[in-house]
Amino acid sequence: MLLKESLKKFWNFLNEDSWLSWIVSIILIIIFIKFIFFPILSFLTGSSLPLVVVESCSMYHESNFEEWWNKNSEWYEDKDINKEEFKSFPFKNGLNKGDIILVLGKKNYEIGDIIIFTSSTKHPLIHRVVTKSPISTKGDHNANQLLIEKDIPKEAIIGKSAMKIPLLGWIKLVIFEPFRSTNEKGLCN
Repeated sequence: MLLKESLKKFWNFLNEDSWLSWIVSIILIIIFIKFIFFPILSFLTGSSLPLVVVESCSMYHESNFEEWWNKNSEWYEDKDINKEEFKSFPFKNGLNKGDIILVLGKKNYEIGDIIIFTSSTKHPLIHRVVTKSPISTKGDHNANQLLIEKDIPKEAIIGKSAMKIPLLGWIKLVIFEPFRSTNEKGLCN
């Protein structure tokens, strides 16, 4: 009975319209997300990083698919990836800065999948698989491959993109944008 009464008082405190109850609520939300939500999501997805925010423009398509393909087709065709095949790829229209990606920790990666992998960069990279042996990727918006993505070890792969939540990641990015270099700030163009 004492526990029930204490929980009721605490619940009423959280519902108060005060700065203290607001701060305690935010702290509880952060604790819930960090220690309950993310561990459960990691378990369910099989990925150590179940949600990622797209922080760069490397997967951005500045136009509709047809225009984008006409501009970029030569590079992909040199890798034996034709237009019809690319059209069947997941996220064929790329990703926008600020999208949130649900990551599945799968072991099999196909050409066209968008994988998330660690490298010598500060943050994991989110790029499209263009060869399977060795596994290599390319950002759809990049003119060429980066040196670090030409032979990706399987142990560096965190998982592959399964779903995107458009632009919701800007909630996080807005906090960090002022600290980024000038050429990394803002929307993609």
